[in-house]
Amino acid sequence: MRVRLLYHTPDPEKVVYVAARMCYSKYSVDEIEREAAYKSPAGLIKRLKDSGHLSVFEHASFTFSIEEISRVTTHQLVRHRIASYSQKSQRYVDESDFSYVVPPSVEHSSAAKALFEDFMERAKELYRQLVELGVDKEDARYVLPQAVHTQIIVTMNARELMHFFTLRCCNRAQWEIRAVAKEMLRQVKRVAPVLFEGEGPACLRGPCPEGEFSCGRADEVREEFAVL
Repeated sequence: MRVRLLYHTPDPEKVVYVAARMCYSKYSVDEIEREAAYKSPAGLIKRLKDSGHLSVFEHASFTFSIEEISRVTTHQLVRHRIASYSQKSQRYVDESDFSYVVPPSVEHSSAAKALFEDFMERAKELYRQLVELGVDKEDARYVLPQAVHTQIIVTMNARELMHFFTLRCCNRAQWEIRAVAKEMLRQVKRVAPVLFEGEGPACLRGPCPEGEFSCGRADEVREEFAVL
């Protein structure tokens, strides 16, 4: 898995500050911008979070490249609809020698891993044979496993990222998308530490909402994210 923050709104916390101040101020945007040059956004951003006034967070956007993840995970990722996606196309890109993700539960069993890797090699061979027979790549891809590596570029605004982190950093999330979400959170914290302070699974900010499905390890999770 490779996650990289490619681009983001310049000075995202200042953007949020200016947008929020403009809503309730008699001053012009130019005057508010001059004020933002010497005032910390931290207090206002915290008050906005505490009050649930999050629409101004949508003015800050973040673009990531995510590589060497499975189609299993991108199928989950694109369910977050307030985002933009561009993904490697299996219609046009040859997948004759694809690489793939091996789940930890498979990796930990020599017997399971042998079966898994044998199936992957047979899938590669079947794909090659279909292409050699003149089948279009867009049709040959029907035999490709979901474990096949893919790459995707994702753009989300800060508000949607907070929602994404709440759901996908949770221990109840599937292991691969949880790893992606944690790395995305780690990287946005570097460029917008105030915006993303305290972000992560819901149990960081209150009781676990999963009820009987809770992992039961809230204290452990809080320790993990305290040093993320």
